[in-house]
Order: sequence, then C-alpha cells, then structure tokens
Amino acid sequence: MTLPELAPRRTYTAVIATWILAAVLALAVGLLAPEDWRAAWMPVAMGVCFIAAFALNLASGRSQGFIQRIAASVLGALVVMGLIGAGLGLASLFGGAV
Repeated sequence: MTLPELAPRRTYTAVIATWILAAVLALAVGLLAPEDWRAAWMPVAMGVCFIAAFALNLASGRSQGFIQRIAASVLGALVVMGLIGAGLGLASLFGGAV
C-alpha cells in the first residue's frame, strides 16, 4: 500500500533547468569557440546537458515519471541547442561575425 503525497513536489523544475542550461551552453559555445570549432563543441555541451539532466532529476527525489522527465529534459535540450546552433550557422553564413 502506498501513501498519498501530502504536498507533491514540482516535477518539471529539473526539466526547465536543463533547457536553460542548454541555452546558456549553446550561447557560450557560439560566443567563445572559434567558428571552425563550434560544431565540435556543441556535442560536448550536449553531453554536459545529458549528465546535468540525470543529476537534476535524481536530486528531485521522485521516482514517478523519472524516465519521462529525463526524456523531456534531453529532448528539449537537443531542440534548444539545435535552434541556437542553426541561428549561429545562419549568422556565420550570411556574414555576421558572431
């Protein structure tokens, strides 16, 4: 028999935190890495987001929906980094010195 939770914790704060981390890392790669090395540093930043997603979701202390939260965290980070990476690629293609 399981006991009902009296005050359920917020479950998606770790997901949002991972997306924000992905945006910060993608912008850091875009600003700090040389233009030729951006494509090499983006997967490294995605790996950091992947590890951070596990750490943040484990720290939340909830086992219900863990796989779904990890999937949402990593997939959202991939989409965020992909959109920022596409923007950086278009900016460098059309002469913007980013």
